[in-house]
Amino acid sequence: MSFNTFGRMFRFSTWGESHGPALGAVVDGCPPGLPLSEADLQPWLDKRRPGTSRFTTQRQEPDAVRILSGTFEGRTTGTPISLMIENVDQRSKDYSDVAVAYRPGHADYAYDAKYGFRDYRGGGRSSARETAARVAAGGVARLVIPEVRIRAYLVELGGDAIDRGAFDDVEIDRNPFFCPDPAAAARWADIVDDARKAGSSVGAVVECVAAGVPAGWGAPLYAKLDSELAAACMSINAVKGVEIGDGFAAARLRGEQNADAMRPGADGKPMFEANHAGGIAGGIATGQPVVLRVALKPTSSILTSVPTIGRDGAAADIRTKGRHDPCVGIRAAPVVEAMVALVLADQKLLHRAQCGGGL
Repeated sequence: MSFNTFGRMFRFSTWGESHGPALGAVVDGCPPGLPLSEADLQPWLDKRRPGTSRFTTQRQEPDAVRILSGTFEGRTTGTPISLMIENVDQRSKDYSDVAVAYRPGHADYAYDAKYGFRDYRGGGRSSARETAARVAAGGVARLVIPEVRIRAYLVELGGDAIDRGAFDDVEIDRNPFFCPDPAAAARWADIVDDARKAGSSVGAVVECVAAGVPAGWGAPLYAKLDSELAAACMSINAVKGVEIGDGFAAARLRGEQNADAMRPGADGKPMFEANHAGGIAGGIATGQPVVLRVALKPTSSILTSVPTIGRDGAAADIRTKGRHDPCVGIRAAPVVEAMVALVLADQKLLHRAQCGGGL
């Protein structure tokens, strides 16, 4: 049994492969009457699009999204919204070696072990190309949560972290790394260039903040807002860790240090003196910004020769030809934003279904 659908009330399914004719998503459960056009979705896809700088794969894909269903006269109808993105710059011949041997760190062997058959062209369904469909679906989700501002950016690349004291939100859109620290962005350019020239790759950490999430979204136990966010982000290609708020650092604090102390605030709502919990307590939003971080491993497709085995079980070495991101974490920032938007849209509708309230 395979699972290609995420969400409960606001659901989306993605389809397609890296080197197929197209890929896309079907969004179901979107409320009717929301204004939606391709122009609303394209800016998000442009942020994730490949080939926009020398620091990403040079595969040239316009990632132009088409809305095939679910809208009429520029508004959502409440029926499934089908989104399609054509693949126009595939080079399947680059993967002839991958057809007979597995790339260590990639999903090649795992897919073969499960299905006994795999699409080796660019990794097929396991390719990060699939995330374009998530970003398109996330654009729809943002229409459901206009009260929330979602911002993702890189805080670490190749083991080199930003200076939090130099954080500048404006800088995030000024450099190809989605980096809020211009000095770090300059260092990262050298780190990525060095890795690419060496035929290798580096990892990264993406932080995402969702401001404006109302207190009450989420649910106890099995639909916790933090567990939903963790599941959504762990489903992104190359992600190996997710933490909410202080995350693992909270384990090194004492209780009084970790507590998010409260004081009386305006309109009877609390004023928090800290946000160690990342805006979530007991699986329910507190009204503070929701903060999470996502760790992405180095890209597995590299030009450096790595020991492996072939499909016949014999020893082999493999170098992955083709066009690959030397740091897949760079283009992950828009994907993390999309997944956070999809979860929050779902949680808003779930909250409305149980507790009432409009859009």
